[in-house]
Amino acid sequence: MQNVNYIKHLKGVFMQFSKDNRLNPTHISLYIALFQKWNNNRFLEIFYINREEMMSLSKIGSKSTYHKCIKELSHWKYLVYYPSHNPYKGSKIKMNKFGTSTGQALVHNSTNIETSSGQALVSINKHIQTNRNNKNVIKLDQPKNEKEVITFFKKENWPIIEGQKFYNHYQGIGWKVGGKTKIVNWQATAKNWMIKAEEIKENQNQKSVSQNRDNLKTTKNKNYNEPL
Repeated sequence: MQNVNYIKHLKGVFMQFSKDNRLNPTHISLYIALFQKWNNNRFLEIFYINREEMMSLSKIGSKSTYHKCIKELSHWKYLVYYPSHNPYKGSKIKMNKFGTSTGQALVHNSTNIETSSGQALVSINKHIQTNRNNKNVIKLDQPKNEKEVITFFKKENWPIIEGQKFYNHYQGIGWKVGGKTKIVNWQATAKNWMIKAEEIKENQNQKSVSQNRDNLKTTKNKNYNEPL
């Protein structure tokens, strides 16, 4: 069992979330589910997980989305993922620590000096003070205009019309999630929009295949005396 400060760890990792533009809400939801599982296992250095359980806790409906997110979280040093190919044995997870005894957070930032583990130690208070004093801090709560959104969607190899739909939707509700919570990072919200669109498309394709199979069914007890 590791010595983990619950509050300091969450404070550190949330600070990192706010700086990491690669993340979308699905990544964060999965991480929180994994953190809760880690907590239930009394912060063991390595613990086992069940995919169905993690998908249920994180509210992820697609297996492909789940695997994509957990692999990316591992690649981005939030955790270490040891996939299992044995259906009777779960995969293993090692959570990287983000809270230190000095109140520092582990931050992925190429401009900082890296430690031997490949991660940089940056003081939370230092970042807060820097952001307060820096008038050029880039705000990502909403795009400048529709053109900026379309450019972002084209960069992600998505159709222009999807960018227009995304912009019009959030422009109409004041750039708030569910019309209530103000968006912190519109690019992350846009990536989540893309993931949801893929899931909808996948579900529609599965439904279409299912309907086609039903249409191909015949009965052996057909009455050929009935008129066509």
